[in-house]
Amino acid sequence: MAVVTGTFTTATPVGNRESLSDVISMITPRDTPIYSDIAHPSVERAFFEWEIDTLNAPAANAQLEGDAFTFASISPVTRVAEYTQILSKTWSISGSQESSDNAGDAEKRKRVQLKRGIEIRKDVELAIITNTASVGGQTRLSGGLPSWLTSNVSRGAGGANGGYSSGTKLTVAETTGTQRALTQALLDTVMAAAYVSGADVKKAYVSPYAKGVFVSFMSNANVATFRYMAESGDNNKIVSNADIYASPWGEIEVVPNRVMATSAAVARRVFLVDPDMLGWAWFRPIANVPNLAKVADSEQGVILGEGGLKVNNEAGCGVIADIFGLTAAS
Repeated sequence: MAVVTGTFTTATPVGNRESLSDVISMITPRDTPIYSDIAHPSVERAFFEWEIDTLNAPAANAQLEGDAFTFASISPVTRVAEYTQILSKTWSISGSQESSDNAGDAEKRKRVQLKRGIEIRKDVELAIITNTASVGGQTRLSGGLPSWLTSNVSRGAGGANGGYSSGTKLTVAETTGTQRALTQALLDTVMAAAYVSGADVKKAYVSPYAKGVFVSFMSNANVATFRYMAESGDNNKIVSNADIYASPWGEIEVVPNRVMATSAAVARRVFLVDPDMLGWAWFRPIANVPNLAKVADSEQGVILGEGGLKVNNEAGCGVIADIFGLTAAS
């Protein structure tokens, strides 16, 4: 007889101790700010399409009294598409472990299911922020947000846009450039471009390090300083934080994103987003795969979902690319 590869047995857990507290702290953070802020529409197939329309530019408009009408041509909409990708998490727990009096049930089926579901949400967040070109076929990939953005962008030297290709119906990954420090001037430049293009960006998603750099903008002589009255008592505190940037082109909330600290590859961007312009479209929402065959003295489980990023109009968002997102030099 053989144990199914990866089965979690009674020899593995650290929770099977009577003295261990039943209160389990989950270290893995649950926050997925971009995914949580955007819509989650459903789609009916693994390859889904939508249309992007634009307004004509403002023009002088004064007509001759009694003039005969002339009729302008109508510009066709732009049709874009995306593929869904399949995300899954699995587990296998031996029958003995499932029956054990485990502290807080930390290593039993229901708890593991909860953890795996949270992990898939974080994988979705990572898929959104990663510079991934879309791919069709059996192992499909949803194009990440960096591969869509071409309108309101600031890039380091050598950086270049990717974008959606109407010929292949795929997105192209951006070309990364030389990294530089995040500055207020860079933020102002992209916010101004977004405003002129008609975007209404409301959120700036940044790595934790970049959020600290943003807070340092308060030391700029052109930025109004905070003033707080210190109340008497034991609750006085030092304030060194800012969440809202009131720019000449509107207010934007700067949101730190723990998933963006995963690697230097995803920490190197600031995404300026109108959440109404994005969605994660589910073809198959996250769910347990039912009726798995019993193959051993253990209980197996699979959580699976399938979805893709829907960028309603990339001109409604922006990106400051190629910044130092982990440290002052990376």
